[in-house]
Amino acid sequence: MLMTRENQGSDYFMVRLSSRDFSRLSRFVYEQCGIKMPEAKKTMLEGRLQKRLRVLGMTSFAEYIDYLFDPSENNQELVQMIDQVTTNKTDFFREPDHFDYLREQVLPAWWEKCGTRRLMLWSAGCSTGQEPYTLAMVLSEFAASRNGFDFQILATDISTRALDQARKAVYNEDLLAPVPQALKTKYLLRSKDRQSGLVRIVPQLRARVKLRRLNFLETDFGLREPLDIIFCRNVIIYFDRPTQARLLQRFYDNLRIGGYVFMGHSETLSGLDVPLVSVAPTVYRKMR
Repeated sequence: MLMTRENQGSDYFMVRLSSRDFSRLSRFVYEQCGIKMPEAKKTMLEGRLQKRLRVLGMTSFAEYIDYLFDPSENNQELVQMIDQVTTNKTDFFREPDHFDYLREQVLPAWWEKCGTRRLMLWSAGCSTGQEPYTLAMVLSEFAASRNGFDFQILATDISTRALDQARKAVYNEDLLAPVPQALKTKYLLRSKDRQSGLVRIVPQLRARVKLRRLNFLETDFGLREPLDIIFCRNVIIYFDRPTQARLLQRFYDNLRIGGYVFMGHSETLSGLDVPLVSVAPTVYRKMR
């Protein structure tokens, strides 16, 4: 058992992750979630999983991995482990030119052609909810001047911890700095305890966002009808190229003709054999 005392006089011990156990864990994460865990992530993985070992009363990563891999346990440890190792970085109005393009180009054209039905949008990899609630604000503002415009946002993530935060829709007021003041006034509720610095998304926006857990490696996404728009930004960078290609092909298959895929500014379809056409920086469209 490889352990070190982090602080003299403390009962807390740091369990070290051997290269062999890291290899086993990283391979398992890739097989289950498609997420790459290179050697550079070893220290991060070691640190994030300490809490799980303490909760389970385990004193080595070898013991933890045996428990994680044991099919007879039939437990939710995979979900707990994924919650610890996934990164949930997001902001309101992150990469704002995407929302400008949505507001100025995509929505007016869609309304003119398809306004008699509900617009279906998917925030794929929604993290703690900032993206889908930003989208709900933008779509609600568009609806305010278009009688009959209707929309629904599906928001999914692999992390149950992130989804719990998204369902609460409570955020520190500092995180709302990118939101225009007019939208803050309309769509945010301040806590009765003004010293807390907390705000909550209004109920009418929360009702527009359907949250659920989804692993991109699942064979069935559970989508009941084709989508008009998919936001999947700063997510596929964690996958290798073959996994990226398979995922984007599935996005394509679930889009209506004319539908859009918005990706993060650090992501590209270059070199991937996916029949989506670039129409703006990191915005792609299904043309046929």
